[in-house]
Amino acid sequence: MVEVGTAEGEGALSRAAGPRPPDLLRVHEAIAGVLATQGDWRRAYQHLRSALDIARDGSLRDALTSSYNRRYLDERLYGPFTDRPPLGIALIDLDRFKSVNDTYGHLVGDRVLRRVADLLQEDLPPDGFCARYGGEEFVLWLPGVDAGDAVRFVEGARLRVARHPWSELQPGLRVTISAGLAHAAPGAGTAERQLRSADTLLYAAKRAGRNKVAYHDAQTTQLITHSE
Repeated sequence: MVEVGTAEGEGALSRAAGPRPPDLLRVHEAIAGVLATQGDWRRAYQHLRSALDIARDGSLRDALTSSYNRRYLDERLYGPFTDRPPLGIALIDLDRFKSVNDTYGHLVGDRVLRRVADLLQEDLPPDGFCARYGGEEFVLWLPGVDAGDAVRFVEGARLRVARHPWSELQPGLRVTISAGLAHAAPGAGTAERQLRSADTLLYAAKRAGRNKVAYHDAQTTQLITHSE
């Protein structure tokens, strides 16, 4: 398991090398200070609000992958769920990730986690998001979609990871994910209960051989098997 933190070395494979972006938090704070000394309190307040928004967003992001973190997920899991739209929750785990760290080292393992997070965050529904649940586990939050579309979103994520050219990062490297998907109609139970169901389904996908998506369909656990 890789500790959450900023790793040394290269960033995510999709990020281009270049100068570091400015620290917008400190920029807004500095501008607010200058405006306050000039008596322009309205604009100073606006910049302080921007600084606070940036600080809060940073507190809800995972330092390693830049996806949302467990704190943000918990806010959604335990927040109000009245009038909640149909919701799919997928718990995703990298297959045999310990062997990646043992074989290629933790630096490569960190790069794999960052790239997987990038791939999981592609092609999500409106208001959907990816959060790092802990270690090599992620959650996909898929609101406003029916059960069939939820399956397609998660299966698409599995395929993107399986088909990514991992050998360009390290010769011989191959990365796959397994997923458990729980879907609920509006008002049908809590998101926390859904996550527990997704966890059970994840283990079903692992037992079936990994690189699979497990979900309930008409009271039956179904598995999508990979086609590569």
